[in-house]
Amino acid sequence: MIDLGISKMALIGAVALIVIGPEKLPRVARTVGTLLGKAQRYVADVKAEVNRSMELDELKKMKETVEGAARDVESTIHSGAADFEKSWSDATTTALAEPPGVPEYKHPKKKWRIKQGATPNWYKARNGIRTKALSGAARVARYRPQKFN
Repeated sequence: MIDLGISKMALIGAVALIVIGPEKLPRVARTVGTLLGKAQRYVADVKAEVNRSMELDELKKMKETVEGAARDVESTIHSGAADFEKSWSDATTTALAEPPGVPEYKHPKKKWRIKQGATPNWYKARNGIRTKALSGAARVARYRPQKFN
C-alpha cells in the first residue's frame, strides 16, 4: 500500500505527539487503527468481488463451450440415428420381401404344471432341503439358541 520506513513512522509519531498532545494520542491512534482496518477489509472485499466476477466470466465461457460441444454431439447422434434407421428399414424391407424358408413355430406341448419330483425324501432329509413350509413360530423355535444348564 504505502511504503513507510521506520524513520518516517517516527517522524509522523513525533508530529502527532506535538500536535495532538500526550493525553489524546491513544484515542486518536485507536481511531486511526480502526479506520485503517476498515480500509484494509474494504480493499479485500473489492479484490474478492473482482476475483468472483472474473471466475464468473470464466465459468460463462466454459458453459458456452460445453453447450456448443453438447450441441455438436447431439447433432452427430441424430445424424447417426437417422442413418441407422434408414439402413435398418432398407435391411428389413429386403428381408421381409423374400423369407428364406423360416420354419413355422411349433408348440412343444409340455405340461410343466404336472411335473413330479424325482428326488427321494432320504436325500432331502440328509442335505437339509425343506419339504414343508415352516410357520413363523416354528422358524423362531428352530433357530432359537440352546440354553446351557
